Amino acid sequence: MFVRRKWRSSRLQPGEVYEKPWITEKDPRSEYCLILDDNFTTFDTSVWNYEIQIGGFGKGSFEWTTSDESNIYVDANGLHINPTLTLNTTTLTPAELLNGAILNLTTDGTCTSTQPNECWIYSNATSGAIIPPVRSARINTNGNRAIRYGKVEVVAKMPVGEWIWPNIWMLPEIESYGPWPLSGEIDIAQSRGNAPGYAGGGRDTMQSTLHWGPNGASDAYWRTNGLHKIPRTDFSKKYHTFGLEWSPNYMFMYLDSRLLQVFFIKFSKGATMWNRGKFGSNTNQSALQDPWSWTGRPSTPFDQPFYLIMDVAVGGTDGYFPDGEGNKPWVDGNSNAPLAFWEAANTWYPTWGWGDTVGMNVRSVKMYSLGACGS
Repeated sequence: MFVRRKWRSSRLQPGEVYEKPWITEKDPRSEYCLILDDNFTTFDTSVWNYEIQIGGFGKGSFEWTTSDESNIYVDANGLHINPTLTLNTTTLTPAELLNGAILNLTTDGTCTSTQPNECWIYSNATSGAIIPPVRSARINTNGNRAIRYGKVEVVAKMPVGEWIWPNIWMLPEIESYGPWPLSGEIDIAQSRGNAPGYAGGGRDTMQSTLHWGPNGASDAYWRTNGLHKIPRTDFSKKYHTFGLEWSPNYMFMYLDSRLLQVFFIKFSKGATMWNRGKFGSNTNQSALQDPWSWTGRPSTPFDQPFYLIMDVAVGGTDGYFPDGEGNKPWVDGNSNAPLAFWEAANTWYPTWGWGDTVGMNVRSVKMYSLGACGS
């Protein structure tokens, strides 16, 4: 007689079981305070800030972020963040993109960065420096809405197109424990616009991650990372809810329902993030210091207010798009990676979606703080 073997998750070791906080910890609405409920009938500048710069945001991405209506706008379907070719949305010529043009966002008063190299660039054919070949947008709630424990739910569709990189994520309002990644980063959902089957996951795959570590070289994200792949479809086809639930005792990210967990972490007494990271005593011949355990809270650095960010990046040199996979036209270690990307536009631009399918379409955003309002 055929006996069906009971399925067992490959993520669990023998004797282990999944944590189920949705069973042991009740979720009545009275335990949360709704601090943001945005359905994007308009773009609310009392909530959202534009980030305008050309610096790649620490990941070497190739876009120039703008507040231009070609890149970010609201209509009957919600908020749209769409990447565009720079040549299609500016007066720059193809020759100027490559040589002899100055882009200075400080002079025109739009740059939101304080770093000069993130605000201006001079295209030079000899050095290979080019004006960012694509434009997109990035917005955040910094200074307007933040939570220290609570919930976030974003209802969105993801973009179509090679090397497009949509993100829904959070950073600390104040870097209480030091610069990134000492103070943490929460990636609720990110994906790639590449077709299903792309190495690491295309637009049929979402990823949720925590970034944390004593320095950039020791970022322990690989210990706190989850993937979810949807069969026979992808995240551009319809709206999905990308969620975060966060308490002093646990954090998890979910898709559409709290029952579909993408990533879970329990903050256990006696198990600090420093101990969890197994960082050792040094890296790159520099002594490592425990920056978190002194608080006495096992969730540190994820014990401070974080604000929400939504953006659509294009390309990058931090390894999110692995070298040598999917006919990637640039190499991460090459200083002229943006030029190599642009020179291959005839291979990737035809894959970009038409109209709004090229971008991330956000129908709604809800943020809740843990605890009753006014408590």
